[in-house]
Amino acid sequence: MKKFNLKKIITTGIVLGISTLFLTACGSSSKSGSAASNSNNSSSVAAIKKRGTIKVAVFGDLKPYGWVNKDGKRVGYDITLARRIAKDLGVKIKFVQVNADSRVDALSSNKVDLVLANFTVTSERKQVVDFAKAYMKVSVGVVSPKNALITNAEQLKNKTVIVSKGTTAETYFTENQKSVSLLKFDSKTQQFNALKNKRGVALADDNTYLYAWAKAHPTYQVGIKQLGDSSSIAPAVKKGNKSLLNWTNKEISKLDKQGFFEKAYNNDLKPYFSSDVKASDVIIEK
Repeated sequence: MKKFNLKKIITTGIVLGISTLFLTACGSSSKSGSAASNSNNSSSVAAIKKRGTIKVAVFGDLKPYGWVNKDGKRVGYDITLARRIAKDLGVKIKFVQVNADSRVDALSSNKVDLVLANFTVTSERKQVVDFAKAYMKVSVGVVSPKNALITNAEQLKNKTVIVSKGTTAETYFTENQKSVSLLKFDSKTQQFNALKNKRGVALADDNTYLYAWAKAHPTYQVGIKQLGDSSSIAPAVKKGNKSLLNWTNKEISKLDKQGFFEKAYNNDLKPYFSSDVKASDVIIEK
């Protein structure tokens, strides 16, 4: 009868147990990493082409950048760019309508692959999304009734100013003019209706489409054309989506060389702007 070495048996058992735990942990980590990778790749160029559709976040009430016309068709500067991107990718396009404060969430939750909703580049937003090359200039502007025109920021002290939630205008006043009371809305339609109903002395938003709105509403004027620093508008992708980011950067550069943005400006923006606004005030020439 053989004698069993109890110490050896115990040692072997411990080693086997540790090995099993290690392999299980590695397997779990691998599966978890794979799942995370799949999630991150759901909006990659390869995934979009395989799916045959790119999902693009746009505004539905921001004339002349993205809105639905009387025939029920989506039109505007951002819409034209979105359709060209889909064409060059060789896929169909699915528009997902968003408000200003839902653009980041739309990317984070994989509801969209790309945001083309007049998205201003800021250092704060760079922490949560990746911006591609910019295609338009922008600054915060202020529009008000001509018969009570606001021409400088001091006139807004202790007054109510209308803004959209999640915009650079909201951020500007929150950080720089805390004496101003902000009346905030979810949509552009709501904020402009509030101005017409005299719920604030002025409305602050991106100057480029305030020019367009004021032209369509001649009793109003953009009395302050720039508050704070000028910035830019750019496409945005989910943080870490290098595939779509790199492709979009190349696309913007290619379209710029082809004169796409100047043509789109002439077709989609110029008819809505007053004569004092020029293409060089809006588009970025590389």
